[in-house]
Amino acid sequence: MANLFDFELPLVDDENFTTLLSKKNVVIKRIVSNTLKTPQEFLQKDKDEWVVVLKGCAKLQIDGIVHKLKAGDSIFIPANTKHTLLKTKKVVVWLGVYMKKEESA
Repeated sequence: MANLFDFELPLVDDENFTTLLSKKNVVIKRIVSNTLKTPQEFLQKDKDEWVVVLKGCAKLQIDGIVHKLKAGDSIFIPANTKHTLLKTKKVVVWLGVYMKKEESA
């Protein structure tokens, strides 16, 4: 058993990713962002991604649209979609669910 809020704080302008569960086509990670001032760009090539903010606030840009997220907000990011974490306010704790696309038969 693990507590989602029991973590080491990353350096300012950095993030820590911790895998909590990994099964067949799904990986669940805790992400901790510490006061990001430098935008961070991400691309999950073969995985859909659903994230929820558990603590804190962040600005995330997807397809030119800026999403302001606060605790309790979630967003779905399809595979092969570039997204940029523009800024966080202090520490943000996320829960990320990554779903690998199933191979076609």
